[in-house]
Amino acid sequence: MSSGRQPTVKDVAASAGVSATTVSRVLGGTYPVSASVRSRVLRAVRDLDYVINAQARALVGGSTRTVAFIVRDLVGPLFAYIGQGVELQATAEGRVCLVCTHHGDPERELELIELMRQQQAEAVVLVGGGLRTEEHVRRMAEIAHSLDRAGSRLVLCGRPPIGADVPATVVEYDNEGGAFAVTDYLLSLGHERIAFVGAGEPEHTTTGARLNGFLNAHATRGLDVDQELIVDGNYDRESGYRQTRLLLERKAGMTAVVAVTDVVAIGVLAALRDAGVRVPEDVSVVGYDDIPLSADLNPPLTTVHLPYEELGRSAVRLALHRDEYALDQHLLLGTHVVIRSSTAKRKHD
Repeated sequence: MSSGRQPTVKDVAASAGVSATTVSRVLGGTYPVSASVRSRVLRAVRDLDYVINAQARALVGGSTRTVAFIVRDLVGPLFAYIGQGVELQATAEGRVCLVCTHHGDPERELELIELMRQQQAEAVVLVGGGLRTEEHVRRMAEIAHSLDRAGSRLVLCGRPPIGADVPATVVEYDNEGGAFAVTDYLLSLGHERIAFVGAGEPEHTTTGARLNGFLNAHATRGLDVDQELIVDGNYDRESGYRQTRLLLERKAGMTAVVAVTDVVAIGVLAALRDAGVRVPEDVSVVGYDDIPLSADLNPPLTTVHLPYEELGRSAVRLALHRDEYALDQHLLLGTHVVIRSSTAKRKHD
């Protein structure tokens, strides 16, 4: 073999004294071979420093042993913790993870799924909520069928199903129920003017579910919601800060705030502090997600706990072993309210 040239399967075969087909069978692990032949092939692989061509293996019907997960971004704590669950389970299953971000662009999300299909990923895990328009759901369903035909699997991790006949693994949590519970807790403390900060993406599955839970908690108690208390915004701290300042400038008169995420709640707390509003004496604040940082805020944040690592682990486990778990391809995990010092009974005038 000439210097500088990458070794090939034929080089490995010549060194081991076997055929190129036998080398492929040993490396693919799909055909039985004798222990002595396997040993000679693997020794030749080491001696030649041969790198297995994963794409070539996929083309002959094998597997790239790759799990892809697609997230909104890499800085959102919840995405990171769910992603960690995906990575831990993938590693335990002997797979390698590919990480992609779409930054809230639904078209980019679809492009990335298609790219991962072309890369022969065993599973494509979508982490976090997503767009719920009719056109987006239709295209997502088409891609799920395309992945299935290629021997891959679409996995919805943290978002609801997209159709009963769509071949996809779904691992979600009770998003709406969590928002209902934490809102009802505030109502039980006597708060009736409760703001919802972060309603800027109502067609997003996460935003829509949490807003519905907020509204249903009021309806169950026969209370109307002042629509001026439902304000826009996205999932970052700056949005929470800005929208809370606007509420205060409008003298909205809220005695409590439900933030769409803990990160948004951090911005809410900062805006109230800068305005001289005490938490929880003047305004109670709750978040959603229970990221570890929420317990260390000042005051510690009342929030909704998600089983984020279990979401990621279950998504990979069910997808890779879907024959074994054929009847359990839709898993709904529970949530619960974690009560901390950012909430208190409403102070009466």
